[in-house]
Amino acid sequence: MSEIHPSAIIGKQVEIGIHNVIGPNVILEDGVKIGSHNKILAGAYLARGTEIGNYNILHMNTVIGHEPQDIAYQGQETFTKIGSKNVIREFVTIHRGTKEGTATVIGDENFLMAYCHIAHNCHLGNHIIMVNQASLTGHCVVEDKAFLSGMTGFHQFTRIGTLAMVSALTAINKDIPPYVVCGGRPGVAQGINVVGMRRAGIGPQVRAEIKEVYKLLYRSGLNVSQALDRIKNSLKSPEVVHMVEFIEASKRGILDGSGVDTISHRKNRLSSADSDIEIQEELA
Repeated sequence: MSEIHPSAIIGKQVEIGIHNVIGPNVILEDGVKIGSHNKILAGAYLARGTEIGNYNILHMNTVIGHEPQDIAYQGQETFTKIGSKNVIREFVTIHRGTKEGTATVIGDENFLMAYCHIAHNCHLGNHIIMVNQASLTGHCVVEDKAFLSGMTGFHQFTRIGTLAMVSALTAINKDIPPYVVCGGRPGVAQGINVVGMRRAGIGPQVRAEIKEVYKLLYRSGLNVSQALDRIKNSLKSPEVVHMVEFIEASKRGILDGSGVDTISHRKNRLSSADSDIEIQEELA
């Protein structure tokens, strides 16, 4: 059995698993599906077409699966699908898909801090952190273990790669390759997420290969196609293969470099980016 507060409003044909806690003034619209062991706190609103897995925590006044903010949307049947063990904090908004039969999809063990927004048809992987007021527009893709800092904004159809890290107040209009640290308005590549790779168990040899990829892409003077040819001829780890595939699949193009010209300044920028990450690790 689940614990459902008497003030909660439960629609028709709602499916609720076992050992859920559904708090005061929660609204579950018709057809919502909830797994087991979830906590849905006061005032949360789950709209039709929403499905969530197990062991999620939805904090106060979250809005999940409401209509997309798309003027072309005309009430089509669309969905929001959320996995398990996610923490979704206060006033987060997640909107369902916009075209008939499509879905906004969120994986497992993500941490979405207060006031974040995930628009229609976004696809998020696992172990992603979005800091307060990070905002994804429609059709964005975020791969596993990416870190999106506070008050960041992303253009529609932007892709954020595995273990990418985005600095606060950044505005992104191109794809962010895996493992890259970026920042600015517009965002530019500033280094490699060294600490994130260590925490993820990526060994020193592979980290060295990823650094070499970064140098070829952003510090060699080669264009992207030339850099990819060099990378494919010399570096073969699965992580590098993923980087290459991610870049080759990009429709918007990948982030530009920082625009710093001298080798000494480039080294300083890379050292500074690594130092910022080290400081964050100390504070974590």
